[in-house]
Formats: sequence, C-alpha cells, structure tokens
Amino acid sequence: MKSREALGGYLADRGWMRRVLDQTYANMNDLAVSGYPFPIDDEGQSYRRSLQGPEYMKLMRKRVKKAGVRILDHSPALELLVDAHGVGGASGIRSATGETWTVKAGAVILASGGCAFLSKALGCNVLTGDGYLLAAEAGASLSGMEFSNAYAISPVFSTVTKTAFYTWATFYYEDGTVIEGAGSQKGRSVIARTLQTQPVYARLDRTTEEMRRWMRAAQPNFFLSFDRQGIDPFTQLFPVTMRLEGTVRGTGGIHLIDESCATGVPGLYAAGDAATRQFICGGFTGGGSHNAAWAMSTGYWAGEAAAAYAVSLGSRRNERELTGAGVEASVSALVSTGEIQERIAAVKREVEPFDINLFRTETTLAQSLGRLHSLWRNVRNAAAMNAADAVKLREVQAMTATARWMYSSALARRETRGMHKRLDYPGTDASQHYRLLTGGLDEVWVKPESGVLSSVEVRQS
Repeated sequence: MKSREALGGYLADRGWMRRVLDQTYANMNDLAVSGYPFPIDDEGQSYRRSLQGPEYMKLMRKRVKKAGVRILDHSPALELLVDAHGVGGASGIRSATGETWTVKAGAVILASGGCAFLSKALGCNVLTGDGYLLAAEAGASLSGMEFSNAYAISPVFSTVTKTAFYTWATFYYEDGTVIEGAGSQKGRSVIARTLQTQPVYARLDRTTEEMRRWMRAAQPNFFLSFDRQGIDPFTQLFPVTMRLEGTVRGTGGIHLIDESCATGVPGLYAAGDAATRQFICGGFTGGGSHNAAWAMSTGYWAGEAAAAYAVSLGSRRNERELTGAGVEASVSALVSTGEIQERIAAVKREVEPFDINLFRTETTLAQSLGRLHSLWRNVRNAAAMNAADAVKLREVQAMTATARWMYSSALARRETRGMHKRLDYPGTDASQHYRLLTGGLDEVWVKPESGVLSSVEVRQS
C-alpha cells in the first residue's frame, strides 16, 4: 500500500485498500472453486496472480446465465428511470433491431466502464462515459475527474495499450539515437514532447532470453500485431504513439459515498471503472492489478448492497411511477450521421492533444472548456434520426459532459498532483490535499469533498 501512495498524491485510503485486498483474495479463490482455469506452476500449485480477460468473461457469463439472469447483448442503456424515491430502472435500444427496451428494478448498478474518448485503444472504444452522464442526470456527483488524462504507449500499427513490457524498452529517435529521459514508468512526458515534432521508436532490448519467453506466455495478445507485421520487438525498432485512455487508466469516476458503493442517489450504485478509484489509487493508476481488484471488489459490494436495497422496498417496488432521468427540454434540432461524426471529432480535438490535456495550463484549459461548453449546448437537446445514431449521439453527449467535468476539476486544482500536471503550478500544494467533487449538466460545479472553499470553488456553464 505504501509503495504507491506518493505516486497517487496521498489521496488513497488504506481502509478501502485493505478491504479491496481482502475481497479480491476471497473472489479469486471463489473463481478457482467455480472452475476458472488458473495455470499450474512448476510446483503443481494453482497460479492465481493473473486473469485472462476472455476466460474471465466466459466464466462470469456462464455463472450469470446459470443464475437465471437474462442478458441483453448489444443493447446500450440511454436513460435511467427515476421517481421521487430515487432510481428504479433503465431504458435503452436494441442495436440489432432498433427496438427500445425498459427494465424496472429495485436498484441499478452502473458498471459501464470509464471514458477513453474513442481513441481506438483496445477494448476502450465502447467506453464513452455514458455511465457518468446517467449518474449525473439522476443527481449523483463525480470525483477525481482531474486525474483523467492517462495516455498509454502503443505501437503505431496496433491498438494494444498494454504498457507493462515497455518497462524494459529503450526509446529512440528515427536515426537510432536514444531519447534521453524517455521511459514507460518515468518519462512518458518526454515521449509525448518528442511525438509533437517527430516519430518515436521503441525496442524491448533490456530483456533476457528467459524474460522474452515469459512475456510471450504471459501476454500473447501483446505480440499478435508484431507477428503480423513480421517485427521482432526485442531486436527491431518499431514506431510508437500514445493513445488517450482517459478515465480507463485514470482514477476519476462516479463518487461513492460509503463502502456499499452507493452514489448518494437512492437505488443507484456504481462499480469498476465507472466509479472513482481514488480510494485505492489516489491520483494515479496503471493497468491491471489495482483496476482489476477494484472491479472485482466493488462489483461484489455494489451487488450485495443493491440487492438489500431492492428487498427493503417490499411491495413499494411495484407501485412506482417512473420517468426518464434526462433533463427535459425541447429538441433543438435533428442531427444527421455526418453531423454526429463532426461533433465526435470536435470533442476529440479538445481531449487528445498533449498541449491541452497532458501539459495543462490555465489558459489552454479555460479556452478548451469554453469550446466544450458551446458544444454541450449544441448537442444537449439534439435528437438523432435513427436508433444507431441515437446511440452515437448519446456517446457524444457523454464524452462532452465528461470532458467538461475533467477540465473544470483540472482548473480548480491549482497544483501538480498524481497524473494531473499543471505547467503553471508545477509543485504540490499541501493546502490542496483533498479530493475534488464535480457534477452538474448545463452548469458544472466543482468543490472539495470536505466542503466548499471559496478559493477553489469553480462554476462553469
């Protein structure tokens, strides 16, 4: 726990960290009993320190179906259903048919992942912050949104953003000269600066033969794109870029008010990347370990709490008159597929550039935020012409809202802490040792978790 506290700006909570460690240990053992194919080590013991996503998802899906749950594949939720007592369901669209669906429930858990702004990082292009917008529309707040500017190293020709192996890489200019200071764990800023003017190349040349065999066995999909290109990443240079992963490897997300993963809105809970990870990571995280443990643990606690809440409603659950949680407003315009794509591009222009999102200043953040506010007013009350476009329009709305919460929080934190780097405030300010909450739709607000301090409170619209 101590090893990562400074990296995260001392915003983590050891109580939460201990709970996550204990619950993850129990869940991993439960997976083994349930039939998860953990590998066997040289001593014949089950090796339980790693999960392979496809295997994990296959087993969990099998367990869910065995429990009698109906799974709606390719059926994105577009709106929560609420009444005076809180959240009581959701509605959305079946992508294949364009038909709408509605589910009424005693409680809802948002486990919709984070927001990577359609940056083409592997597995992230369905993560557009939709859950954040759903929560905010219901009245929940977010936390740690200034820590949402994670960029991952990736080969130019690949969408794979697994960066652990780049710990053993050396980075080069096009002429083969080493880029001094460039690195995966420390030195990504150097890589980003270089990429602004010229290509960057890498080679995993700080590995032994034994390490190379272990790497291929541990993460085979990391090497697929190299094999297809006929490149040996251990001996040959290959071009790299940095893809934005936003809150997927950042720590921002829906704020949790207690250890049940409640959001403060009755009947609404959050888990995994959709929820803030500040409690165990502070203002910095990477891939894998912490994030996977957080997903397993919060999923367990949110499920337990949501079930208890639903039971507590008793017969009232069937008597509720639910309506959509979205802000009611007249439709300002119908937008075409092309117009939606233009708005997607407009959001990406604000969040992907290093000079805005990674190397932050008051001027660049404020200017970008002004453009995002204008874009929000443009898309907030728009309507799509068909079901497919309705989903994409919702993604634009969610990405725009997420970016506004990110930059409003980044403006309020006038210091450098965790992954949040302010060029105009390069030091860490002890007086700002608190978590920031944010929320709001047409008017965005930001305040410290412990209360409102006039010196840092920010409102943007």
